[in-house]
Amino acid sequence: MKELLRAWFREELSGMEDFLDTEEKPDISRVEHKSAVRKWEDTLLSSPEMQKMIHMRQRRYRTLYRVIAVISCIAFIAIMLYMIAHLPRYGFKNPRADVIARRYIEQGLEETGAVNIVAGMILDYRAFDTLGESFVLFTALVCATILLRFGMRDKEQSVGAPVYKTSTDNIIHMIGFFLVPAILMFGIYIVLNGHLSPGGGFSGGTILGSALIIMSASGGFDITDRIFTYKRLNILTFIALGFYSLSKGYVFFVGANGMHNPIPKGIPGAILSAGLILPLNIAVGMVVACTMYGFYSLFERGRIGHA
Repeated sequence: MKELLRAWFREELSGMEDFLDTEEKPDISRVEHKSAVRKWEDTLLSSPEMQKMIHMRQRRYRTLYRVIAVISCIAFIAIMLYMIAHLPRYGFKNPRADVIARRYIEQGLEETGAVNIVAGMILDYRAFDTLGESFVLFTALVCATILLRFGMRDKEQSVGAPVYKTSTDNIIHMIGFFLVPAILMFGIYIVLNGHLSPGGGFSGGTILGSALIIMSASGGFDITDRIFTYKRLNILTFIALGFYSLSKGYVFFVGANGMHNPIPKGIPGAILSAGLILPLNIAVGMVVACTMYGFYSLFERGRIGHA
């Protein structure tokens, strides 16, 4: 906070000649040691006049923030009420919804190649919605990282009762040693068979993220830190979201312009089928697993692996 005040003070120094006592202000260009400058800045910032000016500016910023917040809330409420007013009444049968549902059921297998109708719907017909949900997870992880970036420092400085570490318990360690491989295999199976049976990237990624959390809880963070560092997790998530965006953007561009889509749909029921739905399930599963482990690591120790 003090550094921000110093930076702000240097920017405002040119316009404060009438406010400051120029006789006591040293010539900064002739000061040879930074310590003298910083001491002068600290003295100036702690003066009652400067504190009063800072308080006035903070009060103005708070007032502006409240006004903007109230206007934003009123605009949001007005938009939501307008949308609710145009919704169909309760019990009204919308023929358009029946047409869309019939299209999914009757022609979904032919158009998407996915035996699982739900996977064909969320990763083909409504692929952009799923992309938005994946970006929401990634944005939530980024925001939590920003908010908790000083969590580890605060935890190290705080003094309190010792926390019980599950990784030191032999029973939990042995249970995790046998359970984690099975959970990982089951999660991979759910992700890879999402276009053939119930499952997919979201459910399979949740299972994979749970396996990583159990691995950290039973074996300690030293094991997961060898694989999931903060840099690697960001790169992995970026690759998954980038592949999803580029691949579906290409497919929608080809379809909107009436061009032939060269990506084969394969034989329905085979593992290599349904076009891009299988790799998209893998991408979504990676994002969900990384997000789950990232949240656990952040709230447990304030950081994700080693930078």
